[in-house]
Amino acid sequence: MTDFSVLRTPAVRDSVGIGVAVGAAGLAFGTTAVTAGLSPAQAVFTSLFVFTGASQFALVGVVAGGGSLVAGVLGALLLGARNTLYGLRLADLLGWRGPRRMVAAHGVIDETTAVTLAQPDRASSRLAFITSYSVLGTFWVLTTLVGASATDRVHDIDALGLDVVGPAVFLGLLWPRLREGGPRAWFVSGLGAGLALATTPFLPPGVPVLLSACAACVALLGPAPSSPAATTTEATDDTEGAGR
Repeated sequence: MTDFSVLRTPAVRDSVGIGVAVGAAGLAFGTTAVTAGLSPAQAVFTSLFVFTGASQFALVGVVAGGGSLVAGVLGALLLGARNTLYGLRLADLLGWRGPRRMVAAHGVIDETTAVTLAQPDRASSRLAFITSYSVLGTFWVLTTLVGASATDRVHDIDALGLDVVGPAVFLGLLWPRLREGGPRAWFVSGLGAGLALATTPFLPPGVPVLLSACAACVALLGPAPSSPAATTTEATDDTEGAGR
């Protein structure tokens, strides 16, 4: 008999919740993309193969503002560069090799990284990553299709309130880190928020977020506390090494 208890674990529960909530924001992207001049097929293609919301919105934002496609792509690549740093961390944590690592690389975004790093061990991290990637990826593409197809009927996407989904999810993910991280975590978070708020009125969309990420450099000063997943993984690797 199949054991369905795994479906009730925090890794799956949190991943499904985040995937559905954030995936719904694809409605806003689909509508924005078509309004900017993309066809519904192009909007869905972008969500399927690019699969990183900030970069996608940056791309269509530049195009909608009259900018060139080259400028839009460069901006999208700049915003997506942070996923490379996420990938370096997750590569060690998940421990996949070969084709599995290549497939997983496509799913390395803010949400999948956050829910994966929040897990206590490698098995839970892998389960959280697979679940969040599958659920969020599916909902993101489907809601992009719905939003793109319904553009003629939805003229004010802000009225849907989808713009608050992402920030609300990240606040929920950030709170446990702040509660357990101590004064340095609060200082880094406050510095990042301050940079973003101070530069938002003067810089193009997306750039304040990149600048606020520089606040994380403060965390490099002094020893950093190990995450539960990292600690458990290292202990497991040491045990396996002793056995060999």
